[in-house]
Amino acid sequence: MAFGLTSLRQRLMVLLLLPVALLLLGLGAAGFYYARGSLLDQWSNSAVLSLARAAHGVDMRLEQPEGAVKLINNMSGLAPSSAQEWQDQLAKLPGVTRVKLTLANPGDMLLRPTGQDGAPGMGMGRGRGFRAGDPVASGAARGMGFMRFYRVEVAKVTSPRLDAAVGAETVTLTFDLSDEEKRPVARLEVVMRFAHLLEDLRALNWWQSDDVYLVDNTGRVLARGAEAIPLGGRLGGSGDAFQVKLLTEVLAKTSGTILGPGVPVKEVAGFYHLSRAPWSLVMIARGDAVLAPVQHFLRAYVVAGLVCIGLVLLLIFMVTGQVAASVRQVCQAARQVAMGHYQDVPVPRRNDEFLRLAHSFNTMVTGLKEKDYIRDTFGRYVDPAVARRLMARPEATLLGGEKRKVAIMMTDVRGFTALCDTLSPEQTIVVVNRYLSRVIEVIQRHDGIIVDFLGDAVLAFFDSLDDGEAEAVRLSVCCALELLEATEEFNREAAEKGHPQLATGIGLNFGEVVVGNIGSPARTKYGIVGGPVNLTQRIQAQAEGGEIVISQEVHDLLPDQIKVGRSFSVRPKGLDRDIELYALTGSSSCAGPQADLGAHVNG
Repeated sequence: MAFGLTSLRQRLMVLLLLPVALLLLGLGAAGFYYARGSLLDQWSNSAVLSLARAAHGVDMRLEQPEGAVKLINNMSGLAPSSAQEWQDQLAKLPGVTRVKLTLANPGDMLLRPTGQDGAPGMGMGRGRGFRAGDPVASGAARGMGFMRFYRVEVAKVTSPRLDAAVGAETVTLTFDLSDEEKRPVARLEVVMRFAHLLEDLRALNWWQSDDVYLVDNTGRVLARGAEAIPLGGRLGGSGDAFQVKLLTEVLAKTSGTILGPGVPVKEVAGFYHLSRAPWSLVMIARGDAVLAPVQHFLRAYVVAGLVCIGLVLLLIFMVTGQVAASVRQVCQAARQVAMGHYQDVPVPRRNDEFLRLAHSFNTMVTGLKEKDYIRDTFGRYVDPAVARRLMARPEATLLGGEKRKVAIMMTDVRGFTALCDTLSPEQTIVVVNRYLSRVIEVIQRHDGIIVDFLGDAVLAFFDSLDDGEAEAVRLSVCCALELLEATEEFNREAAEKGHPQLATGIGLNFGEVVVGNIGSPARTKYGIVGGPVNLTQRIQAQAEGGEIVISQEVHDLLPDQIKVGRSFSVRPKGLDRDIELYALTGSSSCAGPQADLGAHVNG
C-alpha cells in the first residue's frame, strides 16, 4: 500500500495532483523571477535615464551664469570701473537675485591691454601698469581695451539657505577669475533662487513623488519632490539601513541603482550626480509599485493555477467516482457470488476497461452458473464437454426425462467386503479412492455419464443421443476393456506399495430407459431409470473378477467388431425367461491392446 494510501482517489490526488501543483509552482516561480529581473532592469535603466535628463536640466540652469560671465569677458573684458556693469548685466539673468564682483587686489591690479585679436599687448610690467581709477588708465583702457580673464571657473556652489531679503531659498555660485598665469584676479558671487533651478523638475510627473530627493555631497536633503526640505534633513538620518546603503553608493559613484531587501524587494533606488554642483538626484520607489505588473500577473497565475488544480480535482472526483462505483458493483457482486448468489454486474455505457471487466465478470458468473448446474444436474463425474452437449438440448435441463435406448455399464470389485476386514478404515478409503479415480478417468474419456456410486460399484451409461445406438455400445465396450487394463495397472502399483490386489467384474447391457433429471427442484441428478438398469446389475453379478459379461443386445449391435469367449444362459431374478450372455475378450473397434484382451486378461 503506497504511502499509506488506501483508495484510488487518494493515490490520484497524490500521484497526479502533487506533480501538477509542483509543476505549476515551479513554472510560476521561474516566471516570477524572470519577470522580476526584467522589470527591475527596465526600471533601473529608465530611472537612471530619467535622473540623467533631470540632472542635465539643473546643470543647464547652473551653467547660465558661468556662460554669461564667459560671454561678457570675451566681449568687453573687465576694468575696475566696469565691475558694476558686470554685476548689473548678470543680475538680469533669470533666477539671479544679486551679483557681487570682488577684485582680488584692487589697489595693485594692473589692467593688461589686449590687441584686437585678444592677445596680450605690450603692457607694463608688474607695478608699472595703469592703476584702477587712474584717468590715464581709463584713457588707456579706452584706447587699448579691457582686461580679459584667461580662466573662469566655478569654485563653489552653496547649499540652499533662506535669504530674508528675497524671502526664498537661494543658492550662491562662486566663480574664480584668473589671469594668464592662473593667478586669482577676482571672485564673482551669483545668488540664484533655488526654486528657479528646480523649475525643470517641477514639470516632471515623477518629481511630484515624495520619494525623489536632491541631496548634497554630505547626504543633506536639499529638496524632496517639488518642495524644499527644512535644513537638517539627511538621507539615512533615521537610521534606515536601505537609505544608509543608498547614501554610501551616492557618495561613491556618479550614478547607479540598488535593490532593497526582501523577495520581492521592498524598495529600489536610483541616483545620478550633477556635473555643475555637488548635488545628486535620488529616486526611491516601492518594490510593489515597480513590480506591480508581475505581481498582478502572479495573482492571476495563482488564481489560474488554483482553477487548474480545482479542475484536476473535479476530474479526479468524477473519474474516481465512476471507477469507485464500478469497483463497488464488482466487489458486491463478487461477495454475492462467494455466498453462492450469482448475479451479473451492470454493463457501463462507456467503452473502456470497466466495460471489458464487466463483460469478463459476467462471463465468469455465467461459467460458474453453468458449472454449478453441471455439478448439481449431472454430478461431479460427468465430463464437462458431455454435459454441455447435453445441456444444449432443452429437454436435458428440465425436471423429468424421455425414453431412449442407451448402453449401460456397471462395475464391481469382487471380494471387497472381505478385503475391507483386513484393512483399517483409513487404508480402505485410500484404496477405494485411488481405484475409483482410475475408473472415473476411463469413463469420462469415453464420454460415459456416471449415474451413481454404490460403495465400490459404479453405474454409468453411454447415451445414443447424437451418434446412434451402435456408437453408444462401442464406447461402452471400449470403456469396459480399458477399465480392465486400468485395474491391472492399479494392481501393479498396489503390489509395489504393499496394498491388496483388486479384481473387477463388469456387466454391459443395452436397452430402453428413461433418461433425464431425477429428483426435485432443490436437488436433481441426471440419470436413468428402467428395467434394463436392474438387468445390468444382474449381468454384472455373473462376471468373474477380471471379466466383462455382455448381453445379447450388446452382442447383436456389434457382431463383427467384438470378440467373445464363453457364452451361457441364465435366468436373472425378476425375469421369467432365460437370457444369453457372453464373456467379452476384445473388440476390433477399439485401439491398442483393447482389440484382443481375452488372452491377456484370462492368462
